[in-house]
Amino acid sequence: MKYLLGEKLNINWKTATVTIVSTLLLVIDHYYTFTAYKYWDRVILYFVIPLLLIVFIFRENPKEYGFSFGDWKLGLLYTALGILMMTPVIYYLGSGNAVMKTYYERLLPGLPWTTFIDLIGWEFFFRGWILFAYTRTFGTDALWLQAVPFALAHIGKPDIETLSTIFGGFAFGWIAWRTKSFVWPFLIHWFIATLVILVAAGVI
Repeated sequence: MKYLLGEKLNINWKTATVTIVSTLLLVIDHYYTFTAYKYWDRVILYFVIPLLLIVFIFRENPKEYGFSFGDWKLGLLYTALGILMMTPVIYYLGSGNAVMKTYYERLLPGLPWTTFIDLIGWEFFFRGWILFAYTRTFGTDALWLQAVPFALAHIGKPDIETLSTIFGGFAFGWIAWRTKSFVWPFLIHWFIATLVILVAAGVI
């Protein structure tokens, strides 16, 4: 009987919950729309629901999942460096790209607040909830693990952006891990996303 059943499973229920729920939320986001604007859906799915689970199911302080400013001095430094490093890259890759222009022109209305609303939940989801839950079980391997669903969630976007996300997701995760906060990768991601849309659409 033991041979058939194998060794006793030792599953961390919080890690399992984060994995199952995050997968379901990503699938739900892909197939369904609940509000007039997709970015409000993502606030609910990726920000509100994980926070509610942390507080009422896990019975933990959201600060343990990066919901704080953490090491804000280091965070400001990383944010400034990220902006300085990515600005020329975005101009180089995004300018004059017809595929990106077609995709991003439709996202111009409402900038920069649409990207702010969209990404606040997105970053807490990956660089807060998933990352800090996984680091407890997998250590720093969580930096790569959280980058995988992040990259897969970009499928359907222009290939240049999607191909970069496994590395970008790791970098965002590393910043969150070092600062103990999702705020700083969020600010960098917000800047990058907004600039990509403006450059690709030919506005600047």
